[in-house]
Amino acid sequence: MTDGAMTDDAQAPDLSLAGEAHGASRSASGSSSSAPTVSSGVTRTTVGGAIIVSYLFAVVMASTTVPTPLYAIYAERMSLKPYMITIVFALYAVGVLGALLLFGRLADLIGRKPVVLVAVAVSAAGGIVFMTTNDLPALFVGRFLAGLSAGLVTGTATAYVSELYGNRARGGLLATIANMGGLGLGPLISGPLAQHAPGPTVLPYGVGIALLLPALFVLAVPDTVRWQPGGLRAGLTPQRLGVPASMRAPFAASAIAAFVGFALLGFVTALIGSFLAEGLSADSHQTAGIATFLIFAAGTAGQLVAGRWSTRTALLVGLATIPVGLALITSALPTNSLALFVAGGVLGGAGVGVAFRAAVVSVAELSPDDRRGEVLSTFFVIAYIGITVPVIAAGVLITTTTLLIATVALAIFVAVLAGVAAVILTRLPTAATA
Repeated sequence: MTDGAMTDDAQAPDLSLAGEAHGASRSASGSSSSAPTVSSGVTRTTVGGAIIVSYLFAVVMASTTVPTPLYAIYAERMSLKPYMITIVFALYAVGVLGALLLFGRLADLIGRKPVVLVAVAVSAAGGIVFMTTNDLPALFVGRFLAGLSAGLVTGTATAYVSELYGNRARGGLLATIANMGGLGLGPLISGPLAQHAPGPTVLPYGVGIALLLPALFVLAVPDTVRWQPGGLRAGLTPQRLGVPASMRAPFAASAIAAFVGFALLGFVTALIGSFLAEGLSADSHQTAGIATFLIFAAGTAGQLVAGRWSTRTALLVGLATIPVGLALITSALPTNSLALFVAGGVLGGAGVGVAFRAAVVSVAELSPDDRRGEVLSTFFVIAYIGITVPVIAAGVLITTTTLLIATVALAIFVAVLAGVAAVILTRLPTAATA
């Protein structure tokens, strides 16, 4: 996926379309260039290079989800209330948004390789913070660095893989697998290690850092974009936000879909320890890791399925599926059913994958060329608010009431918003939803 060609890129079922969108339109930020300067060093398909960059992408994303099964350990050691765990979790979104809004254009101006290497370094730094300290400020810093690394690598690696592969659709698919596969791999590594190995809050991060080392083979991969004179300064220009009046209704439907999807994923992954220990009597870090992996795997499958439908149909299917998944998760609590919880998580994860891919494609296709970066930046700000405000509010509710009450409240909130988005979609002309 390359900047300035988001309409074509949108055809790839790629969650990581998110990051590159923030640099998609340089004219939105005042640059005179409308496309990155392609390096003359890449003259043919470099599948091996694409695989190396995909590995880098996957292990950086895996590092961001390593803490997921470990939150219950931190909560017990530090006597943290659920609302504080959700704040720690939400700092990831702050890091992602900071990277996307401040550095989203950087890879188009100084090259893909420098940016992905910085992402690896930031990811390793976050892991070291988690490994070497064990207090609340360290959790804050570690999560912020994890978000920063994800924001740096997401769009850049997606573009890099697609350019190296030589086929935008297949390259986008490879990047999707790396992105979501990495997110699922993190807890799949840390959960069993925390359950069965010594140093449950040290060893998983050590493994994550070790997995980053082979990513340095990217040094041997040719860059696909040349460093432009003055590129570093120009690349640090913040991305502005805004939505043209002509597309506000379909934008609202897509943004709400992303918001509710991220709210579900954030709620479940931030508080999966509470769900298992308090709600389901299944206090197992390994179970938490496997369940989280299944949710992200379902999200990947949802994206692949969504590519076969129109964006309108996919949005409606996703908006219908997400509340049902959350309803199953809610039902698991009074019935003390782990199977129902996992089924709800998988169904909800699949719904998020379907809805989010369709939402990104719809917004990208409907945005004017000269404002696409601006519009997509606005879209992702709203999406990432979904894993901050509702999730923290739910954490406060759990702290002051019960897990069941908080889950019911979030389920109702999500269902209402999903219904609003569905009504907006059904009232729009078919052409207005791409």
